[in-house]
Amino acid sequence: MKTKMQIKIFNNGLEKFIQSLEKSTIAKTLRTIDLLEKFGYDLKFPHSKKIAKNLLELRIRGRQEIRIF
Repeated sequence: MKTKMQIKIFNNGLEKFIQSLEKSTIAKTLRTIDLLEKFGYDLKFPHSKKIAKNLLELRIRGRQEIRIF
């Protein structure tokens, strides 16, 4: 069951961090955020890992390994 999720970025530092990444990593990061928005808590490994009841770790794999909480 797909559960859409609304994504809110509360930390401007996160946007700056994402923009500082390599272009290919930016694309992968934005794609993973889109997947989270589309699938919500149904988004599973390797894209995300459940850390706590309402906390997911987004996992961006590639030349640069990124984790977003």
